[in-house]
This record gives sequence, C-alpha cells and structure tokens, in this order.
Amino acid sequence: MTEPTSLPAGADQTQKKESLVVQPMKCEKAVGVPSRELGSANAAADQKEQSASEVRRDSVYRSTGRPEKTDMIKLLVTDQDASRNCELYLPASSNFSAVESYEDSEEDMYRDAEEIEREKILRYEKSISEYRLSIAPEMDIMEYCRKEWRGNTPVAKRMRKGYEAVAQKFASIRRVRGDNYCALRATLFQALSQATQLPSWLQSEDFTMLPANLLSKYDWIKQWQLKQKLGRKMGEISDEIKEYLMLLKKKWKNISEIKGAMEKQEACDKLFKNEEEEYSLYEALKFLMLNTAIELYNDDKNGRRVPVFSWLLFARDTSSNPCQLMHNHLNHIGHSGGLEQVEMFLLAYTLQYTIQVYRLYKYSTDEFITLYPNDPEEDWPVVTLITEDDRHYNIPVRMCQETML
Repeated sequence: MTEPTSLPAGADQTQKKESLVVQPMKCEKAVGVPSRELGSANAAADQKEQSASEVRRDSVYRSTGRPEKTDMIKLLVTDQDASRNCELYLPASSNFSAVESYEDSEEDMYRDAEEIEREKILRYEKSISEYRLSIAPEMDIMEYCRKEWRGNTPVAKRMRKGYEAVAQKFASIRRVRGDNYCALRATLFQALSQATQLPSWLQSEDFTMLPANLLSKYDWIKQWQLKQKLGRKMGEISDEIKEYLMLLKKKWKNISEIKGAMEKQEACDKLFKNEEEEYSLYEALKFLMLNTAIELYNDDKNGRRVPVFSWLLFARDTSSNPCQLMHNHLNHIGHSGGLEQVEMFLLAYTLQYTIQVYRLYKYSTDEFITLYPNDPEEDWPVVTLITEDDRHYNIPVRMCQETML
C-alpha cells in the first residue's frame, strides 16, 4: 500500500420598559458542533433551531421567581469554550447580574458600595469557575429535563419522553463541558470511572514507541496538530505524543487499582479538574484513533476483513485515506470541530469499548439507543452517554437498583 506523502491542510440593542415584563432568553444548546455532520444529525439541528426560543429560560428572575423590573439590555454573549451563542436580557445597572443570585429585599443600608461590589465580583468569579468544570456535579435527571425542555412543541415533548426513558435506567445526569472535546471527555470519563484493569492495548510493551514507529513510516504525520501548536520538528512531535501516551497509561492504571467506588469517582473528578493533564489525555486518544485508522486502512487494502464503519470512514471525500483523515478531521477535533458519528465508531474501536448512546431526538425509533460499534465484541466493557443532537454528550450516572438487579 502506498500512503500519500503530503496534503495541503485543508447588538447591542437597548429596550426600556417601565412595567413588569417577562423577557425571554434564547439559547442554542448545540455544543461542540463538528465541522461536518452525518445526515441523521442534520434533522436534529433543524429541530433544535425551531424550538430554541421555547426550551430555554423563560425570563430573568430574581430568586423569588418574579421577573425583574428594570431597564434591560439585550446582549449577545459568545462563549468560545462552549461554541454557542445566547441572547440574554440583563439589567442595565449591573455587569454581573446574569450570574448573581439576588434576594428580594430592599437596598442594604448596612454595607458600603465597595463591599457590595466586591461580593458581586466574587459571585461572578465563582460562577465562571463552576461553568468551566469539565464534568459538572450530578443532578436528578428529570429535574434537569424540566429545566432544559419547557413548552409543548413536538421537539420538547419528544425530548421529555426520551429523558423519561433514560430515567428508568439512570437516576442522575452529569453535564459535560461543551467544547469540541466533549465526546472524548464523556467517553474517557465513563471508561475510567468503571475501570478495574488496564485494557490489553495499554499493556503492550511497545505502546509508548507508537509515535516513533508511525513517524518512521509516514512522513505526513509530521503535520499532526497538537494543542494549537504548529511547525514542530518530527522528534518534538514524537516525544510529546509519547508523554501523552505514558500519562494515559499511568492514569488508567492508577484509577483501575482503586477498589472503592467512591474513591475511584473522586480520583476521576480530580483528574478532570486538571486541565493540562486532561487535554493531554485527549491528544493521546486522538493519536490512538489515527493509529487504528491506519491499521484498518492497511487491512482493507491487503484484503483482510474490516468492520463496516471502516468503509464508511474512508468513503468520505474528505478522508479517503489516513492522511486526509488526519488533516481534515482528527487535527480539528478539540479546535474547530468535534467527533462525527462515524468517528464515534472509530473511538469505540480504538478503546475496545462499546459506547452506548441514548439519542434523545431519536426517541420512539430504532435508533434511540445506538451502539458504537453496532457489532461489538462480547467482552468489551460498555460506557453510556446521552445526546440530544449527536453533537454534544452528557453522562448518565447512578444506575437504578432495579436495572442493576
């Protein structure tokens, strides 16, 4: 087989109201949008756009639940980490009112303005810190559903039905940070949370030699993109990826050796609060996905049997071979796009895990519960995710007792 040797890398509006008003918040929930989606996800995106105004917060409330009486400023807030745009109606008198928890009381006469302002800043910083958590604390799954999906459109009703079905198996949900790593983040977190031993592919003696071995065969891997850093030398790329692979093996081994469920969960939570280590693990997974793709491509060219998704992976105009897959897809994951559906198959095959996904917008169809791959090995462990649109993934936790029995 001959691999390709190179490839070009492919407003503000003021509104014044003197009486009590209810101002809507419209927010597009799709997070971590991949640059290219499979057909089944496109329909969901259209449905999400139709229902965006009715599924988010109906108004900006004080803690008592009453709408606020004040001049309002319509702001367009862009969150680059979450890759989403939201329209918020905020009081003109405060820069921090979107994150403050107000009390329904008269003006505090016992504190000076400076002290009050300091408290506002602290609340704001705490809110930002909590928002940036990679894996949010768990909450009741139906409570989450009621907060996120209001209204009576067909889409909202379908989502509620989907969450009700998931709630028969899982009691809680943990929100996953919505950057373009969310599929990798959710899958790896679930895998580590239930790990009891190192997977066989992590036990290989030449595991950490993988970057050097591949770079010696395929010169185009020099153009692999790591953490927004470009123009590395071949040796630098090899050494850095080797460090990521060693870190992945170390963390997986350490967590799998923890016996207590609570202690294991605490170790996972701690790992996913360390941003430097966390993103290094994702880069390791991406490189392992490239290695798996190369193996599948070579097996197919040599007449060996390959899973069906491999044909689909290399049938795309943008990834007809591993070099194109790297340039047009893997290099963009975490930067400008997330995982497409066919790449979810590749991730599962790489980890040798079955990824079971509740696809809520597919409720009442045969695709409501989808397995990646759809013909997994019987001894592969199973991790479970939730998605509303095949773009962003959250984590169901606390399996119901009846299900466990």
